[in-house]
Amino acid sequence: MFNISPETLTEDMLKMNQQIMDAVRALSDIDKEQIQIGPSEKEAVWKQDHVVLYRYKPLVEDVLEIPLLISYALVNRPYMVDLQEDRSLVRNLLNLGIDVYLIDWGYPKRNDRWLELDDYINGYLGGAVEYIKKAHDIDRINLLGICQGGVFSMCYTALHPENIKNLITMVAPVDFHVEDGLLNRWMGCGTGIPTIDPDLMVDALGNVPGDFMNFGFLMLKPFELGIQKYLGLLDIANDNRQSANFLRMEKWIFDSPDQAGAAWADFMQQFYVENRLVKGTVEIDGEVVDLKNITMPVLNLYAEQDHLVPPSSTKRLREFVGTDDFTEASFPVGHIGMYVSGKVQATLPPTIANWLKERA
Repeated sequence: MFNISPETLTEDMLKMNQQIMDAVRALSDIDKEQIQIGPSEKEAVWKQDHVVLYRYKPLVEDVLEIPLLISYALVNRPYMVDLQEDRSLVRNLLNLGIDVYLIDWGYPKRNDRWLELDDYINGYLGGAVEYIKKAHDIDRINLLGICQGGVFSMCYTALHPENIKNLITMVAPVDFHVEDGLLNRWMGCGTGIPTIDPDLMVDALGNVPGDFMNFGFLMLKPFELGIQKYLGLLDIANDNRQSANFLRMEKWIFDSPDQAGAAWADFMQQFYVENRLVKGTVEIDGEVVDLKNITMPVLNLYAEQDHLVPPSSTKRLREFVGTDDFTEASFPVGHIGMYVSGKVQATLPPTIANWLKERA
């Protein structure tokens, strides 16, 4: 049993109260310009509905001939790959001579509730691929899919292998029924009985609120993400640079678009509840997604401490693709660390760039 005197407890509480006041004052003094995101210069080159395709301005003269299209997840904003100048996957790839495009899924509106997976995969992603092919007068492009965007990229590539020269998947789920994924368990994976009814949610809400999705992710690590990180803020609040970094991350975390209802329900049902990707029974607009059609080179990247997409889920990709040129690389961080870890940013971009150049 702890033996803390009332005097010590009072002193500690007063000290923390002072820290909180100092932290609030320090954060209030930070200029909005200091927490701007997306420092790399880019241009909107194609648009369809609320989806925009950006091309980043090259930073070196010697650029790889085949461009790389980045497809991010729907649930968060894609500027995580270009968060700030010294922690930017995009900027590092540009410096290594990669011609980078990024698809921004935007913010679905209420009348987008009927958008389906076909609209995202064959429609928007497919439209972006076709634009890049035409703009560069090439037959195939390189595709990098991240998290859910990795699942979309696998599906697109399996359905249209003639359009993809090299496929890169990053922290992307493959087997949605691995037992070490808490998110999987929440969806009742492996039981066939979901803990939530996706169709009922969409019937009631239309689009699924981004705040609902974000709350679920935070509850995967409630103490660490809901309390511990804010206590840690007290120790760095007087460091202007670290405080700006903290606010920049908070801005990204809580910038969660709503999810188009029909597409969200279908994704939850086919992938999480029924685990169809590894069964080879995913259907997009009536066409079956067969991962064996992925016969081009594949680079599969995962985070060793990922609590959202367990490595055991990602690593199963090797078993289902039809290529003999399969490379796997892991990094000693969590899901978010793949974008913001300084150490990883020193090794991840060269891994991608060198792999692509070897297959140019």
